[in-house]
Amino acid sequence: MSQITFGTSGWRGILCEDFTFENVKVVVQAIADTIKASGEQDKGVVIGCDTRFMGQRFVEASARVLAGAGIKAYLCTRDTPTPVISFEILRRGAAGGINFTASHNPPEYNGVKFSPSWGGPALPETTGEIERRANATIGTACYTFPPLDDAKKSGLIEGIDPRGTYLADLEQKIDFDAIRSLGLVALNPLYGTARGYLDEPLRARGIPYTIINDHLDPYFGGQPPEPSEAHIPDFISLVKNNPDIRLGLATDGDADRFGILDADGSYIEPNYIIALLLDYLIRVRKLEGGVARSVATSHLIDAVAKKHGVPVYETPVGFKYIGELICQDKLVIGGEESAGLTIKGHVPEKDGILACFLVAEMVAREGKTVRQLLERLYGEVGRFVTRRDNLKLSPELEIAYKNKITAVPAEIAGTKVKDIIRIDGTKLLLEDGSWMLFRKSGTEPVVRLYGEAGNDARLAEVMAAGRKFILS
Repeated sequence: MSQITFGTSGWRGILCEDFTFENVKVVVQAIADTIKASGEQDKGVVIGCDTRFMGQRFVEASARVLAGAGIKAYLCTRDTPTPVISFEILRRGAAGGINFTASHNPPEYNGVKFSPSWGGPALPETTGEIERRANATIGTACYTFPPLDDAKKSGLIEGIDPRGTYLADLEQKIDFDAIRSLGLVALNPLYGTARGYLDEPLRARGIPYTIINDHLDPYFGGQPPEPSEAHIPDFISLVKNNPDIRLGLATDGDADRFGILDADGSYIEPNYIIALLLDYLIRVRKLEGGVARSVATSHLIDAVAKKHGVPVYETPVGFKYIGELICQDKLVIGGEESAGLTIKGHVPEKDGILACFLVAEMVAREGKTVRQLLERLYGEVGRFVTRRDNLKLSPELEIAYKNKITAVPAEIAGTKVKDIIRIDGTKLLLEDGSWMLFRKSGTEPVVRLYGEAGNDARLAEVMAAGRKFILS
């Protein structure tokens, strides 16, 4: 067994290889010990899972581990969205939450995500402590845990369904009356946890919708449960071929990411959705505060922030950093290019359900398609075109990468480098306003190349120069 390592969103592994019941018990015991060291063990822990194989079994095994440590487990009785677990942590004043999810990863993966009492993804100091405790005992731990029924009878395990309280809270944050005027909406929970969350508020109000992929399938229809353009061809076809559909709303496997289709079936990049919602929330909703974006996310957001005179907070990749700023009440909205966002007054965690309904509200109240709204915004702040590529490294290039990235040229893509940002990877800001970012994967020989420019032709030049720099 390799060492337990928490990435940007928890510890993940392949089922039956690294991700086994024994290793999960070790990780959950480390979480229990960390909670006890913090003195919060009397507050209980919310435990849930997404729709992957054996998810509920992992939840029950973890509840037994917590019971053995004398910590009460609030056990979600069905698969539960990641933002709903965050909401329930805060609502109950719990010590934290343990979520079995691999988010948008393929079905052979599962993962453990820990959120402390503040409701957002655990910060590095917390996950580092969990890693240290787990790796000190992995392969040698010998624990005994009470049977599930005994723990339930003793009150250390309590079954809960947080759906009703989460949806009631959502009623206060979304203008569903406005959405009623939108017309037919298409929904796609991608066989994941948003079943009964995306559709229920619309069904309850008689708002017309059509829905696909809303049954349990741990294989996720043969695609990773990621609502990106490449993985939702059936949804794109549905919207494109039905002229009555005004908007397509999709979520990933654990409902913390969103995917938006315009009325013509065209996919709208998450970067642009975050910028549109920032403008909408300030201009129409009159919310006050700044905006946070990861280092890899579009500077269209910066342009919108400048228009409204609000600050921009640039963070490393990982929603925990944005969640921390939400807790400090500094933001109107925070988002990442990987389709995660939350807003002022909501949970400090990505929420794809909230994002979908915010977009529906915006389109309904503005009376324009998403593309029309985007073109209007471009007319006000300028055009931004964004792209991401994965660059596969040979063994030789992987060895050379570390030295290469520390000695970037003074000029690239025919333009001088104005600034270098190294808060997460290496980001080159060019004098013409374009930029590129290099981020090395921690698990495979891949460099993620992000780029942005004012038009497609310039972006092609920027991306070509980035590829040449890394691969030559």
